[in-house]
Amino acid sequence: MPIVRTGPLKHKPECGRSLMSRSGSSTGGRWTRAVAALLASCVLPASIDAGPVFHRDVAPILFAHCAECHRPGEFAPFSVLSYRDVAQHARSIARAVSTHSMPPWQPVAGYGKFAGERRLTAAQISTIVRWAAAGAPEGDPALAPAAPVFSGEWQLGPPDLIAAMPEPYRIAAHGDDEYRCFVVPLNLPRDVYVRAAEFRPSNRKVVHHALIFVDSHRKSRESYPCFGTPGFLPSGSLGGWSPGAGPVQMPETAAVRLRANSALVVQAHFHATGNPEEEQSRIGIYLTSQAPTKAVMDVGLVSRDIDIPAGEPAYKVRDHFEIPIDVDAIGVIPHAHYICRDMKAWAILPDGRKQWLLWIDHWDFNWQDHYRYSKPLRLPAGTRVEMEFSYDNSAANPHNPNSPPRRVTWGPGTTDEMAGLHIQVIPCRMEEAPELGRALWGKIMRMNGGKFYRPER
Repeated sequence: MPIVRTGPLKHKPECGRSLMSRSGSSTGGRWTRAVAALLASCVLPASIDAGPVFHRDVAPILFAHCAECHRPGEFAPFSVLSYRDVAQHARSIARAVSTHSMPPWQPVAGYGKFAGERRLTAAQISTIVRWAAAGAPEGDPALAPAAPVFSGEWQLGPPDLIAAMPEPYRIAAHGDDEYRCFVVPLNLPRDVYVRAAEFRPSNRKVVHHALIFVDSHRKSRESYPCFGTPGFLPSGSLGGWSPGAGPVQMPETAAVRLRANSALVVQAHFHATGNPEEEQSRIGIYLTSQAPTKAVMDVGLVSRDIDIPAGEPAYKVRDHFEIPIDVDAIGVIPHAHYICRDMKAWAILPDGRKQWLLWIDHWDFNWQDHYRYSKPLRLPAGTRVEMEFSYDNSAANPHNPNSPPRRVTWGPGTTDEMAGLHIQVIPCRMEEAPELGRALWGKIMRMNGGKFYRPER
């Protein structure tokens, strides 16, 4: 049994020296009594510790970083709110955090600083791993932190407008994951400006993630299968949702304009639970009376040069674009399918310095997200933004949907591939926005061989 320090160190322990000075004349019985008395009276150094226990050391980490999804009513497979539930999963939790598969956060640390990072520190990971290795000791329940309280209401208060899927959608009890788009009417009589939006699934057990697009022209009211792209050229975005995500708040002075009679298109990823399920998502929209003085623009880096031989472990595609005006980058949205493994994006500034925008070294399609920088990144005119995506089409890739591997080309299908990285920027001087728009349109035209984009229906 380990010896635990019981109090502050008031004086230097003389245990060893006192014991040795008596040992020469002690008999066996006196020796035993001396050792017992000495150990009882000694105060051990603060560096000796019994190791982490659940209530004092582990629960605060799990409550802060995991309970949003791992609690009753959510889709995660078990709750972290009680010792009993956590202890029986101690080894799998330790393995998940040590391999960085949980919490789900893909960007590599130090290659862009993002808001709302779901990342554990090395010390927190060590605490969980050592606790599990020690047999998941409970510790004193009196030391437990207060359990987190989750509100069932809208996080930013009552929305100004609530948009909902016209009717519930049924998800089968069993089967492959499903990717589907839903047209959500807004019925706006006039243009409005959005300062924030919150996506709320009615059944979080089946919704893996969702993306919200603005369509100023579509008037149909149906749902349709979609994978990769929503099948049309969006006129804007209200962000997205994944487990643990909060409301999306627009940059100050850059509210999103929703035109009269426009609609939202929600692209949802569903997964089966073993039981028949229904989902009818809602979107809370918060308006502002202040018309935007700036606008968020999309700098898209895209490659369709994807033709990956079966078995190829390191296929790469690249793209670049030179930004003609001063902009502030506020976020980045990467996209690929299953066999992409590594995503890199950076900016070469006019003075030659390299500014990292994003690095994901273990891409997982199941955890795609929007990443908002904690502070805007200034990219001066003449900055060249670049991307490089790497693909592993070998049998060693656990995410490869084909067994044995087969040739993979660009396309919107589940087992096709894509390469897209969208940098969200705000022009520093809005009067220069048309110049950026023309340069981006020219890039799109060159990529499509001079052909106009045709929406997929």
